[in-house]
Amino acid sequence: MRIGIIGAGQLGRMLALAGYPLGSRFRFLDRSPDAPGAQVGEIVLGRFDDPDKLSALADGVDLMTFDVENVPGSLLHAIAARLPFLPPVSALEITQDRLSEKKLFGELGIATPRWQAVDDLASLNDAVADIGRPSVLKTRRLGYDGRGQSILTRDSDLESVYRRFDGVPLILEQFIDYEREVSVIGARSTRCECVFYPLAENVHRDGILRYSIAPFGDSQLQAAAEDYLQRLFERFDYAGVLTIEFFVVDGALVANEIAPRVHNSGHWTIEGAVTSQFENHIRAIRGLPLGSTEARGHSAMINFLGEMPALEPVLSIPGAHYHDYGKTPRPQRKLGHCTITAATPAERDAALDRLLALGGIDGPG
Repeated sequence: MRIGIIGAGQLGRMLALAGYPLGSRFRFLDRSPDAPGAQVGEIVLGRFDDPDKLSALADGVDLMTFDVENVPGSLLHAIAARLPFLPPVSALEITQDRLSEKKLFGELGIATPRWQAVDDLASLNDAVADIGRPSVLKTRRLGYDGRGQSILTRDSDLESVYRRFDGVPLILEQFIDYEREVSVIGARSTRCECVFYPLAENVHRDGILRYSIAPFGDSQLQAAAEDYLQRLFERFDYAGVLTIEFFVVDGALVANEIAPRVHNSGHWTIEGAVTSQFENHIRAIRGLPLGSTEARGHSAMINFLGEMPALEPVLSIPGAHYHDYGKTPRPQRKLGHCTITAATPAERDAALDRLLALGGIDGPG
């Protein structure tokens, strides 16, 4: 089975590493010949919005998927008419726009922060008058890892903030005073088989995921999260891995956003679950039986940002698993991660504190 992946970042690399034992082979489309996927497969060099390059990728494979979301959906319908493209283009298109995503949550009865579309300065003033401050002004497209958003406080000059976004479509969201952030990851196959991973608790710094802890053992929240994923699976006739990020507010889930792909908060599953999210994604889009999502003890995952720590101090920590993506260092860039696996939450947290101390970041202990 030859699989084409749009994007050759670390997610694509980890998909290929999980897929090779299943007999899959991989080609990638990416602008960089040095992207992480180049370590494990052929790179078709080109932009994600180049229809000729997308077609060239499709020419050499049996099935296509993606590790990035900034691909124009309008270019993918022709590809999907030629060969299986999974997850479906409709899921990618809706989740590319925060406005359509929020509307979808509403249609499916999934709670979100209050929100309003912002098309000009007048509508921003109206939205702030309705939602209040603090609130969060976000671009409708392309923002991630804290980019493309601004928190509006009582002292914010709305006109100057609006001008900084340079006229792109925006959405204003209620600022949520949450207890914690969690995410749920599930997979649905072309056979309509579904599996769900335990919730993970996520800690962000400067809008970027710093570390995740799993499983987050709240049976009521787990059941609610799986129900919401199931609604999305059925809405899209989905195949592949799907992620929802939530705020926990007053003991209930409030949806933040959807990722129609494998997700950073699920990296712990490589060593910490019976079957990783990456392997289950490959199984799902190939129509293979899905693997168990049961946690193997207790895990934590920390992103390495900007620079990689020395290998020896990390590997001296019990249960540590080191992943280097082979990327060029750059401030705040995700260069790798480490997963901690342990038999008990106390052992996991002690090891995580040691790992976080290497990067000068406060941990849970």
